[in-house]
Amino acid sequence: MLKGTNITKRFGGLVALSEVDFEVQRKEIVGLIGPNGSGKTTLFNVISGLFKPESGQITFEGAPINGLPPHKIARMGIGRTFQIVRPLMDLSLIQNVAIAVMYGRQDINTLQPALERASELLKFTSLNDKAHILPGQLALEDRKRLEVARALASKPEIILLDEVFAGLNQKEIEGAIELTFRIRDEFGVTVFMIEHVMKAIMGTCSRVMALHNGIKIADGDPESVANDPKVIRAYLGAGYAGR
Repeated sequence: MLKGTNITKRFGGLVALSEVDFEVQRKEIVGLIGPNGSGKTTLFNVISGLFKPESGQITFEGAPINGLPPHKIARMGIGRTFQIVRPLMDLSLIQNVAIAVMYGRQDINTLQPALERASELLKFTSLNDKAHILPGQLALEDRKRLEVARALASKPEIILLDEVFAGLNQKEIEGAIELTFRIRDEFGVTVFMIEHVMKAIMGTCSRVMALHNGIKIADGDPESVANDPKVIRAYLGAGYAGR
C-alpha cells in the first residue's frame, strides 16, 4: 500500500534519513520506533509531503508521490496527526472537525452535512459530550483524540499517527490502544504509528520498524525488534545490549 525505497533526507550537513526502505500493507498496524532524533518524524514529513527527499522513491497504491504538495497527498488518502497538537483554538471541537470534513475526500462541501459527519467522528473518539467547547479546555488525552478525529475527517486510506500515546497515563494508554484497533477495524484504515510507549507498540502492532541516526536497524514482529541487540544498544547503550 505504502512503500519507500532508499529514502534519503538531508538538512545541510545533517543526514536525517539514509537510504531507508519501508513498506506498509493494507490493514496493517505498523510501529515506527527509535530514540529522539532518529528520523521518525522526518520520515512522516517526507511521506506527507512537508519535506522532499534528496533521493529515493515513495509510492502509494503504486503511484509515485515524491515532490507532491501535502494537500494532494492528503487527497490521495494519506492522513496524519502531529506530535504537537495545533487545533483551531477559536473554534469548537465540532467546528474543527467539520472544517477537516469539508476539505477532505468525502465530497461534502456544505456546512450542515459536514457538522453531521463531524458529530459522528467526535462520537467515535469519545468527544461527543464536548463537541461545543473550545480545544483549550481539553485535557491532553482529549486533545490527542481531537487530532485523531480531524485526521479521520479527511477520509484517509492510511493514517500516520505521531506519538498519540505520549504523556498519557496507564488507563488513557489502554483507551488509546482500543481506539487504534477501532480505526483499523471499523474504518478500515491502515495505521503507521510513531511511538515511544512500548506497551502501546507491543499491544497494537503486528510489525515494528526501528530507526537510529536516520538508518533502519530493525524490521519485524514487536518482540523480535524489542529484543534486537541493535535496538537495545540504540536506546540504552552497548552495556545493556551485551546482556
